[in-house]
Amino acid sequence: MRIRPACTILVTLALAACAHHPADEPADPLEPVNRAVWSFNHTADQYVLKPVAQGYVDVTPDWAREGISNFFGNLTYPTTIVNDFLQAKFKQGVADTGRFVVNSTYGVGGLIDVGERVGLHRHDEDFGQTLGYWGVGEGWFLMLPLLGPSDNRDLIGRGFDSFTTPTRYLPGRYDLPNYAVTLGLYTINLRANLLPSDSLMESQFDTYLFIRTAYLQHRQALVYDGNPPPEDLGLSDIDDSDSAKPKAGDKPAPAK
Repeated sequence: MRIRPACTILVTLALAACAHHPADEPADPLEPVNRAVWSFNHTADQYVLKPVAQGYVDVTPDWAREGISNFFGNLTYPTTIVNDFLQAKFKQGVADTGRFVVNSTYGVGGLIDVGERVGLHRHDEDFGQTLGYWGVGEGWFLMLPLLGPSDNRDLIGRGFDSFTTPTRYLPGRYDLPNYAVTLGLYTINLRANLLPSDSLMESQFDTYLFIRTAYLQHRQALVYDGNPPPEDLGLSDIDDSDSAKPKAGDKPAPAK
């Protein structure tokens, strides 16, 4: 099977841009374009998506919204399972497979998170994290129209992860009305879950910089399972508290 030349060029450029850099000095050569896209996304959110999400919260009980969130989380969970094994996290992969099976059966298609109740805790893995796990840098920061923040590594990851979602292989997946309803419900429910963070966003002097920093640090934390090395957080030149303490045998500082 031949790959279209345009796709080859795009993938090559994306991979070429995946150079490593500390999270406190993000590569953002497209910042003017990214800011314009952010402005467009923000306007669309304020006038369309946010009001719809607020109305959705007003008319939908908490238990129903929780069930919908559980359903979509379970529906896309095979992506986590696949990337567990791609990162050689075999024990976690087996546990996540069990979680998916339990929630899909006893959890009524994922509406009820039975796995969490029996000790099978949720994990978050994707191909962008897998690339980072094996040493691929994040590259340029990107603000995607309607999709929000990303980077070169995660953009490639999104393309790969689209092949690990079960709905891609179901009959009738190209039924546009049903697909539009499903995608719309997923998007509105996701935006509704983010409503509590709006006050934090509105308090920022430069929302774009805040989003860029928060996104890159969050993704690095996911790549390293919550324990990124100091150099990736720009802390390599900062002494920890222990280094400042006097060691045995050290002479005390002269009194002033």
